Amino acid sequence: MEPGRVSFRMLHNKDYSPLKRKMFCPAEEKIVPSEEIIKGFEMEPGKHVLITNEELESVSPDRSRTIEIAEFIQTGEIDPIYYDHPYYLVPLKGGEKSYKLLAQIMRRTGRAGIAKFVLDEREYLVTVTSRDGALVVSTLHYSDEILPGKEFAPEKSSVAPEEKTGLKESIKKMMTNFTPGKYSDVRREKLMAILKKKTNKAAVLAPETESIGAEGVEDLVAALEKSMHDS
Repeated sequence: MEPGRVSFRMLHNKDYSPLKRKMFCPAEEKIVPSEEIIKGFEMEPGKHVLITNEELESVSPDRSRTIEIAEFIQTGEIDPIYYDHPYYLVPLKGGEKSYKLLAQIMRRTGRAGIAKFVLDEREYLVTVTSRDGALVVSTLHYSDEILPGKEFAPEKSSVAPEEKTGLKESIKKMMTNFTPGKYSDVRREKLMAILKKKTNKAAVLAPETESIGAEGVEDLVAALEKSMHDS
């Protein structure tokens, strides 16, 4: 078992078969086959604008196995709210020397590279930074995806001077250096302990089934596409 989020499969309680996701039409109360599924953007509740696969392909950027850095900035310039997911970069065969050199220079200078990268037909804005001798790519949110904090800030209200002083003192007493290793996902650790105890005692076997056919693959692709466009 690898570190990270603990995910569970949905099983049928009668025979422990893994369940598959299907596209269901509530109007006709039936499962919809993949050939009858189209895409639409909801402009307002119940009102959709349809879009074809050809139209989506026409605006999709070309995929690439490389990341080209457009510019460099100081690592601390980016507000943490822009960061999304980090990934480790792996050098292509023959590019190990350049990879190592770039990682070393970026670490010494405290620089971060800004680039764009295509993943799953979407163009991401990313940073490239150095960590422990490796290059890390972190996807960023675009500026128009960030909600302004002032929309959620409380309205102005008067605060007594002694309240400010008391809060400052409390913060001062709690100040320390950030040590990531002393924090852990307690819920995950407890879950893993439960699962470890059950591994040999309560593990169940799903019945053997035929390999996924074309219909199953199409249903899976449709589900993945839906989840990507919903996100």
